[in-house]
Amino acid sequence: MVKNLEHIGIAVKSLAAANELYEKLLGTPHYKIEAVESEHVVTSFFKTGEAKVELLEATSPDSPIAKFIEKRGEGIHHIAFEVEDIRSEMLRLENEGFTLLNKEPKRGADNKLVCFIHPKSANGVLVELCQEILVSGSK
Repeated sequence: MVKNLEHIGIAVKSLAAANELYEKLLGTPHYKIEAVESEHVVTSFFKTGEAKVELLEATSPDSPIAKFIEKRGEGIHHIAFEVEDIRSEMLRLENEGFTLLNKEPKRGADNKLVCFIHPKSANGVLVELCQEILVSGSK
């Protein structure tokens, strides 16, 4: 079951320029910059109430973000929802007919396990499921 909107991912050409723009727009600085080597991106996060804005800059021309910008330009790339149990949610959604882009959750930015749902099975929207990675010994 989806708990809440976790973040909206926005593809940008320049993280530095986008950070400056979003700091002005949101009236607050970003709180984290993080590289996600497996996806060939650098991310920057802004807190906006309960949800976040994630800016994504490609670090490689074969990055999904570089391909997205080449095809569509800068803009909203995906919407992410927080889930309690990502594996059971993946199974539930697969049983509901959604196409998952990965069979197992993978490590994403901001201490999350993530899985993506193919846009073709979600009315053209790339949907990300996120689950907080719990530190051993904590709940």
